[in-house]
Amino acid sequence: MRAVAIGGGHGTAASLRALRRLTDDVTGVVSVADDGGSSGRLRAMLNVAAVGDLRKCLVALADPDNPLTCSFEHRFSTGELSDHAVGNLLLVGLLDATGNLEESVRAVAQVMGVTGAIIPASCEGVVLVASTDDGETWGQTEVAASSSIVRVSIEPENSAAPISAVEAIERADVILIGPGSLFTSVLAACIIPGILQALAGTSALKIYVANLRNQVPETENYALQDHVDALIRHGVVPDFVLVDHESTFASDEASLPVEMSDIAGEGGLVHDVVKLADFLQAKMR
Repeated sequence: MRAVAIGGGHGTAASLRALRRLTDDVTGVVSVADDGGSSGRLRAMLNVAAVGDLRKCLVALADPDNPLTCSFEHRFSTGELSDHAVGNLLLVGLLDATGNLEESVRAVAQVMGVTGAIIPASCEGVVLVASTDDGETWGQTEVAASSSIVRVSIEPENSAAPISAVEAIERADVILIGPGSLFTSVLAACIIPGILQALAGTSALKIYVANLRNQVPETENYALQDHVDALIRHGVVPDFVLVDHESTFASDEASLPVEMSDIAGEGGLVHDVVKLADFLQAKMR
């Protein structure tokens, strides 16, 4: 089975871990639009792409016993390096030296013993722009703090997707879209022109993994249909929506097919990797 997960952050990392339980042929296509935290500081300092979501997804597919994997998420606590993650510094260092984001990620993946591939959704850093009822908002951090988002776009608008990301989507058997922040993670990766075109043309089974609850204020008071409407408005049309049976959206209907399953972890705060893998395995038989 050839599998792809698209998005960013902890949600896509969970999807990758679930897919990794089913196949070695797994690819993460990951947003580089972040401009907050350690990634944002490094991006502003060196004018490079954001690497934080790439770091999380690399760890999801890396050899857990590899010494670099064990230290990749470590954050410094003092001085000028305070709150910087080791992985961010390594990725940005390679990127600053080589100028090639995809090759930098590939080099780190090889050293970490990554099974599958992690690929940036765009070949360069992009700026996320949101059109809201109150006007335009720029930058992922500011967009995440916005409500009444109508549409998101990227600058530069013609930013290219790596050929390897497009090819992975085109040949996939199954694609997980999300879970994660709807506009600032999921759509931030999907709306890269080459990614969007590949999603429209692929014959893969496309599954939108719904969040377990709304994100305030980004999707405050959203029903499941509001999530579906946002995806379709941006040209992303999954085959069905996967919803946890006890989540905020468990009783919601949508214009796309909805499948219900027990996929939440204890406490209902994050998705359970094993449960998600079990659902996918049964679905792909």
